[in-house]
Amino acid sequence: MLKRADRATIRPVLASLRIKNLALVSELALELEPGLNVITGETGAGKSVIIGALTLLTGQRADRSLIRSGEDTCSVEGVFDLSQCKPPIGSFLEEHGIDPCEAGQLVIKRSLSAAGANRQHINGSPTTLAILAQLGEWLVDLHGPHDHQSLLHPSRQLTLLDAYAGSESELSSLRSIAQEWARLKAELEALAGDDRTFAQQIDLLRFQVREIEGAKLHEDEEPLLLDELSRCSNASRLLELSRAVSDQLNEGESSLLSQAGQLGRTLHEIQRLDPGSSVLSDLHSQALEIWRELSTETSRRAERLDTDPARQGELEERLSLIQSLKRKYGGSLAEVIAFGADAATRLARLEGRTDEITRIEAGLKELGESAWQRGVELSAKRSKAATKLTRAVSQELSALGFRQSRLDVSITPSTRESCVDKPCPTGIDKVEFQFAPNPGEPAKPLRAIASSGEMARVMLAMKTVLAAQDEIPVLVFDEVDANVGGETAQVVGQKMAAIARRRQVLCITHLAPVAASATAHYLVSKEVRSGRTLSEIERLPRDQRVRELARMLGGQSEAARRHAEDLLSRSRS
Repeated sequence: MLKRADRATIRPVLASLRIKNLALVSELALELEPGLNVITGETGAGKSVIIGALTLLTGQRADRSLIRSGEDTCSVEGVFDLSQCKPPIGSFLEEHGIDPCEAGQLVIKRSLSAAGANRQHINGSPTTLAILAQLGEWLVDLHGPHDHQSLLHPSRQLTLLDAYAGSESELSSLRSIAQEWARLKAELEALAGDDRTFAQQIDLLRFQVREIEGAKLHEDEEPLLLDELSRCSNASRLLELSRAVSDQLNEGESSLLSQAGQLGRTLHEIQRLDPGSSVLSDLHSQALEIWRELSTETSRRAERLDTDPARQGELEERLSLIQSLKRKYGGSLAEVIAFGADAATRLARLEGRTDEITRIEAGLKELGESAWQRGVELSAKRSKAATKLTRAVSQELSALGFRQSRLDVSITPSTRESCVDKPCPTGIDKVEFQFAPNPGEPAKPLRAIASSGEMARVMLAMKTVLAAQDEIPVLVFDEVDANVGGETAQVVGQKMAAIARRRQVLCITHLAPVAASATAHYLVSKEVRSGRTLSEIERLPRDQRVRELARMLGGQSEAARRHAEDLLSRSRS
């Protein structure tokens, strides 16, 4: 049972679960607690509906026979509090176009209809079953008579062993080697194509380089050419207009400057008669100066006009070439020039094909040898950690009633040749967790365990040992108490309470010692109303917990109640 100080530091991950028209449940709302949540009830009361709801939320295949009889649809909704959850949920949602979590809450809803429709939503966004299943693997680990157990997958077993061994630095180095090897391999494949393809690549690159280099491009020339072409194409008209301006300013008695002279003489006479009107003569002088400057600048620009048709043709041809190159190689001259430089580099490499292939092959071999050496070192580290892990898990199994059972970690290294030929980012080993339930029997892979009760307890033992390394936040145990009793039952409850200090645990149990260890205890019951069987669930206060524990112990006798009281008291200590 979690102590008060522990509860203050843990927030529930699966905060609430709502079920409608699933199996015997008409409508159910379950608010869950951090730590260990235990669900109990008579056989057949409907406890497994909780497991069924979680399998739906984690993307498992749906059986429409789960829809409550007489209803057309059923739905399940779970709200997950991710405020202290490590998996990269945010980036995963963004990558798949799903609305982000609000206030750290992830809302998953799944609905089934008798007509065949199957819908799933994450934060209100419709999604696929595959995406939901991938998300479910990060959130919930189910242990019981079903196949949603992450520890059954060899890839997950390898990850956990490496975390237990503290192998992150070695794995980081191997990932870097594998990435560089893949990059060089892609370069080699590009170089080592068939001769016809190679010749075509050479010809194409040579043409591109010649075309771009031959154009002698400058990044800023296009706007200058456009400006000059505009002037050149309008040169005749501009010259005609410039001459008209000059005539209006200078030529004949009616020209502006001629009339300005007459105006000046009139203003001079006004000034003679009215000395205070000198400002008029000053303004006239300023205007006259501006007109003369206008005449000079117009003549100067007219002299610069080029009316040579050949120059106009040159400009048009140059601009046409630039547009053609931009269509082929980039949207701007800078991009065309950069394309040419890159093509020249690739051409030089291809023309030195033999030397380049030799260089790359040497690099690949060197990386492969390095990966092998680091893989051997990592394999040795894994072997030491595996010995320690099997010893620790076997001790936990003994406490859980498997006194002569053992867990083995099978580590099978790949050959040197296969590693050098293609380095693997996870090293040279294949890892398989194996279980031997009885002396004299060979260990078999975990996924080959037939008994769901055995499986759940093996998983409980492993979760106890790997609690710090396994980051899946919600653990669900079903039938963990199969063929368990006495002291072992007490140990099962203690183990679950210990795991629940790090993550949220849901457990369906028939064992009073396990139920007594819970942070929160829920009772599932069923009754008949209007001829229909209904399952309901309620959280039990302490006095009702005593009553339920006494029932689980065999009845409501005074001895059973005292035993129940004792179990609760011990679990709180």
